[in-house]
Amino acid sequence: MFSDNLVSTVSIQEILSKGVEGRSISRAEAYELMRSDEDNIIISAARNIRNNNRLSDIITYSRKVFVDLTNLCRDSCSYCTYKKDPYDKAAKMLMPSQVLALAELGKKFKCTEALLVTGERPEHKYVEARDWLKTLGHTSTIEYIAEISEKVLSKTGLLPHTNAGSLTKKEMSLLKNTNVSLGMMLESSSARLGQKNMPHYHAPSKDPRIRIRTLEDAGQLRIPFTTGLLLGIGEYAEEIIDSLLVIKEINEKYGHIQEVILQNFMPKAGTEMENANPIGLNYFLKIIAVARIILQDMNIQVPPNLNPGIFGNFLDAGINDWGGISPVTIDYVNPEFPWPTIDTVRTTTRSKGYNLRARLPIYPEFVFNMDSGYVSETIRRYIEPIYDSSGLVREELIN
Repeated sequence: MFSDNLVSTVSIQEILSKGVEGRSISRAEAYELMRSDEDNIIISAARNIRNNNRLSDIITYSRKVFVDLTNLCRDSCSYCTYKKDPYDKAAKMLMPSQVLALAELGKKFKCTEALLVTGERPEHKYVEARDWLKTLGHTSTIEYIAEISEKVLSKTGLLPHTNAGSLTKKEMSLLKNTNVSLGMMLESSSARLGQKNMPHYHAPSKDPRIRIRTLEDAGQLRIPFTTGLLLGIGEYAEEIIDSLLVIKEINEKYGHIQEVILQNFMPKAGTEMENANPIGLNYFLKIIAVARIILQDMNIQVPPNLNPGIFGNFLDAGINDWGGISPVTIDYVNPEFPWPTIDTVRTTTRSKGYNLRARLPIYPEFVFNMDSGYVSETIRRYIEPIYDSSGLVREELIN
């Protein structure tokens, strides 16, 4: 979707030449790429940038167990089926024994990541969440995550990566000691999506000012951080560009954003947006390519499970990572879309001329910079025995 603000000013080839040479393109030039119908050369340029900047022929993924700690959430997004109310039969509030059982199962299947996911501050809305936390000796979800992260780490060796929405600087500081990285989707920098009849109207934590502050605070704390965009929820083309530039500018200031997820919205039955149209493949490919041209050597991920049968196309547009894939648990945020098997992802990746390698929930560039304060001493001793000279998971540990 385009607004009326995109006006052609320079040639597409000039813009692409800048990108391929590793020079930054301007906001206006990025807008122009989105307006252009020369998709093939845009995608080709993006692929060249990725091939010139990445680990030769390697495409990565993280072998994980998905721990759905609680799916209670104070927000209500128009597209979401993850959130449950306490009276729902599918509501979850896991006890430590359940979390550790899942982590042990992940270890059995040679996972290296324990992805800890919660709804946004459920204790602010539900007495049931407050009672659950009270029985565990806590007053906040973040306190519980800090405790359970330490237990997962010490008892299984799996590396915790928490995605609990927008966090304060104090909360992230608490989690840094036992989380190798943290994550939060920006989704969009557009405040327009929070207006009445828009998808974030009933989701106060999706205010981009709050999310941007979390990204900046994580940078000040030197926490390797995953973020990204949710695409196809009503944003304009230039709002996509604006969001990518926000991420790029924050990363240029702090250097801590380890990957950018580009997630295509898929309509789900029972939601307010169940009849909305998802973005088309060709438009999504262009977005990915333009993101690569803007972000240059930053890691870009697209989830393969949301694009069954066609996800190999995204390698052509410049991605270099498939994100977390679990051999033992479903994608609880998108349960309608099962993950492909790792063998399927490997075969698809090879068909495009690349090799699939497992990474840790922290990327090699941060593994090699642990002395710079990106990794706590507690975490470091668990990382050092499991990575190889490329900063990826030692292959004998997972094969």
